[in-house]
Amino acid sequence: MRFTLSSSALNGQLSNLSKVMNSKNSLAILNCFLFEVANGQLTITVSDSENVMLTHIPLDEQEGEGRFAVNGQTIMDAVRELPEQPMIVDVDTESMSIKVIYQNGIYNFMGQNADEYPLAQAMPDNVSELRVPANMLCDNISRSIFALAAEELRPVMNGIYFDLTPQSLAIVASDGHKLVRNQLLNIQSEQPLSFILPRKPATLLKTFLSKEEGDVTIKFDERNAEIAFGESKLLCRLIEGKYPNYNSVIPQNNPNELTIDRKLLVGVLRRVLPFASESSQLVRLHLEAGKLEISSEDIDFSTSAKEEIACDYQGSQMDIGFKGTSLSEILNNLQCEEVILQLADSSRPCLIVPAQNNENEDVLMLIMPMLLND
Repeated sequence: MRFTLSSSALNGQLSNLSKVMNSKNSLAILNCFLFEVANGQLTITVSDSENVMLTHIPLDEQEGEGRFAVNGQTIMDAVRELPEQPMIVDVDTESMSIKVIYQNGIYNFMGQNADEYPLAQAMPDNVSELRVPANMLCDNISRSIFALAAEELRPVMNGIYFDLTPQSLAIVASDGHKLVRNQLLNIQSEQPLSFILPRKPATLLKTFLSKEEGDVTIKFDERNAEIAFGESKLLCRLIEGKYPNYNSVIPQNNPNELTIDRKLLVGVLRRVLPFASESSQLVRLHLEAGKLEISSEDIDFSTSAKEEIACDYQGSQMDIGFKGTSLSEILNNLQCEEVILQLADSSRPCLIVPAQNNENEDVLMLIMPMLLND
């Protein structure tokens, strides 16, 4: 079997697909890429036993068809330093010897039997289906992933929750202290549907979808999902379990509103936070008409910081405390110029929303307050 393809196209796809691989695998064959040559294209598959990713590369020339596995590090080292050029791959499917011929040289190495490579089960016909624009899905995953929990007690909180209702598609992430809810108002379903996407496939999608256009098709049942985009497909296991009622923790009556430049607030937090207690990371916000004062202190090391900025605040005078690192994360994961902080009192959650949402989107972030020792 012999085929010719672009060296840079192969290098780019291998570099992306390698993110699926684990550094340590229970099966040695999972350190390999699976190559399948048929119908004028090369299909490359990679798996970590829970997630399977495959993509297609068109071939310039093809003689014969076949399948083989090749060590990931070996093939990536072989093509990483090659400039863009046609690359000929010659495979003896009986001995599994592989010859890579390029402009001024040749590589020789051994492949492995493709039959040993574990393949994902195809999705059944009676599954639910969801279509989302690639750029919109990428933006919402990128905006949500920081809020995921990292604990074993509540595994459902370790994934991004997709909640499809007759009103919208909500993409939700929370660790119990902060919450992100993205509503896509132009995606709806008469029948409510939902699934929980684990952190790793969400992270992979964040990477792969950044350069994609068109729609992403998500097919899913109670246990598995198949996510197709462009020339690629990701198959993954879903997190099983019931996601908490996230809407119940979002307060509906928040009469106190602070409108402020997002980057200005991020800058103040960056200057004040180093002086906060290392264990609590507590920052205090004092709000009154036209003024916001942000302060922090560490009694153990006799350090403190305070900064005052002008702002548009409509509401009663208030002091409220937040974990500074969490507040900074929320602000850094919004792309708007101005944000609105909606508050009820110092003991109830604070809602942070963009002053202006994109069309067909409603973004809301929530942060729980911390107790202030007055």
